[in-house]
Amino acid sequence: MNEKGGIHTEEIANDLLEALNVHTVFTIPIGGGIPVYESVVVTWIIMAVFTILAIILVRNLRVENVSKKQLALESFVGFLQNFFEGSVGENGRRYIPYLITVALYIGASNLIGILGFTSPTKDMNVTAALALISIVVVEYAGIRQKGFKNWLKSLAQPLPILAPINILEIFIRPLSLCMRLFGNVLGAFVVMELLKILLPVFLPVPFSLYFDVFDGLIQAYVFVFLTSLYLKEAVEEE
Repeated sequence: MNEKGGIHTEEIANDLLEALNVHTVFTIPIGGGIPVYESVVVTWIIMAVFTILAIILVRNLRVENVSKKQLALESFVGFLQNFFEGSVGENGRRYIPYLITVALYIGASNLIGILGFTSPTKDMNVTAALALISIVVVEYAGIRQKGFKNWLKSLAQPLPILAPINILEIFIRPLSLCMRLFGNVLGAFVVMELLKILLPVFLPVPFSLYFDVFDGLIQAYVFVFLTSLYLKEAVEEE
């Protein structure tokens, strides 16, 4: 067994592998049994929190004599709408609620590790599902804006010989979104786990502020920003 400074490298590797495993919380007794993973349960928790917050925050909304709570909520929503409208353009405004929802979910998923939960975005199934849904929305937006025939014609632009590459790009985009989000989240998680193993007392705290908070929010921004660019490209007039 290799040792360096009294630290067993094999033990560290085993601890990392254990931390990277996607654990099954329980199994639904249907057919051969359907496993429910930890990422799904944590996603349910995030959904429940957002649902409760939505119910609380939208109660007693007024047109006149609005409360400070309503002003703060309207300012926050207005900021997000203006930000995404600048990214997707006028024709993509109808898809802004989707972008806001994804941004809030990914941001919450990346930040929830601070509370001791396992981030759902550490599970490649979650990032793959987010990427796939985003690309389906993008292609739907393109078909809705241009019509199915014009959408097919756009695959052969600017030259018909490039059609195979344009079609391949449809499948490459979700893979790129998935691996970028998963890779960055996983990399930050591995670095934090190593720091906790090597220096478990003080050093992980400032790094946690970066990897769990700043980097987590950056990854949410990058994912929805790229999706918004794809949407703008899909719905812009030729």
